[in-house]
Amino acid sequence: MARPTGFLEWSRVAPPKRAPAERLGDAREFVLPLHPDEAQRQAGRCMDCGVPFCHRGCPLGNVIPDFNGQVFDGRWRQAWEVLASTNEFPEFTGRLCPAPCEGACVLAIDGDAVSIEQLEKEIIERAFAEGWVRPRVPMLRTGKRVAVVGSGPAGLAAAARLNQLGHQVTVYERADKPGGLLRYGIPDFKLEKWIIDRRLQLLEAEGVTFETGVDVGASLGWAELRAGCDALVVAIGAQRPRALEVPGIELEGVMQAMDFLERANRGGPPLAKDKRVLVLGGGDTGSDCLGTSLRQGARSVRQVELLAAPPESRAPGNPWPEWPLIFRTSSSQEEGGERVFSRRTTRLEGEGGRLTALRWVDAQRPAEEERVEVDLLIQAMGFLSPLAQQLHAQLGVELDGRGNVKADARFETNVPGVFVAGDAHRGASLIVWAIAEGRDLAAFV
Repeated sequence: MARPTGFLEWSRVAPPKRAPAERLGDAREFVLPLHPDEAQRQAGRCMDCGVPFCHRGCPLGNVIPDFNGQVFDGRWRQAWEVLASTNEFPEFTGRLCPAPCEGACVLAIDGDAVSIEQLEKEIIERAFAEGWVRPRVPMLRTGKRVAVVGSGPAGLAAAARLNQLGHQVTVYERADKPGGLLRYGIPDFKLEKWIIDRRLQLLEAEGVTFETGVDVGASLGWAELRAGCDALVVAIGAQRPRALEVPGIELEGVMQAMDFLERANRGGPPLAKDKRVLVLGGGDTGSDCLGTSLRQGARSVRQVELLAAPPESRAPGNPWPEWPLIFRTSSSQEEGGERVFSRRTTRLEGEGGRLTALRWVDAQRPAEEERVEVDLLIQAMGFLSPLAQQLHAQLGVELDGRGNVKADARFETNVPGVFVAGDAHRGASLIVWAIAEGRDLAAFV
């Protein structure tokens, strides 16, 4: 146990951040490290519960009390070894995961949870800085070849584990660089791309091969790929976005969130500059669009949610240790813009084929339409399913009623030797679930 009375002695302390006025001037990461002494105190708040519900909240099953205890005792290398035993990529989850483990922390019953996510980040960055994270090249090779399609978190996790088992793993990526959603869907201010490249270099040094610019199903057929390997892993994500279905959707100035974010991540022209931006969708992707628009110099930004604002504290039907469905403010929302709840879009208006305004009504109490002037409308309403029609047509892999790839409890599809993990399997979900499924899948492959 870290410190029996630590949770009574020390309050939760958030990591320092660069001021919003400063960070809006660039796209660099703005969450700063904790001082090592403060990190140890935060780890010391962990009670090492007899039944650690944080394990229940974490899809990876991270051994959270153990690495907290190691940090508190100053044994950082041992903390990293514990963390790395269950999580291939703490540098990703420590920055991007919404931390369901913290929602299930026993301290969160009536107070502030342990800073688990931040401690993950502190541990892995300390490990890289000290040189503890080195390539682990398998001593023996099995002679088996595995193809992994998709280089997002699920594909990378599967590739890492399968390579450690001694198989020859090749990862196929449609884009020009590996990383999937991590590279082109997440803004730099949340995940700078050198962090991805650092991990990719390790994987390559360990023996994983990456083939980029390969559109499996088009430039390379699914059946051809399957014939050339001993097992095939499908980790293509859920790329099909939910689209607004109203008159005027065809107007110029209406776009999907991933198109907007990818252009920004590729260094394209600032599409939001001097524009009145409206982001449809109150989730993380919508917040990423908000933060990106502010950095691009938007005239104004509104983030709009169809549902009513959630309560400030848990509702009676949302007890601990379930994920708390409460009102939250993201880092991008701290920086500016306006949040609007309970609005349903009815139609779009334009002049000369270009968007000029949006009409909406109160979704809870429908009344007369309200007109809102807008120059750029970004749809960030979530994702429906993977783009798996070619996989189905060329290889005969079955899809479920929602368009996701069907699989059994072993992550295997109806086609022998073809497995699936991540959002392509479970639908759009969390990065931690993608990594967990990639890890679990490897054992069955």
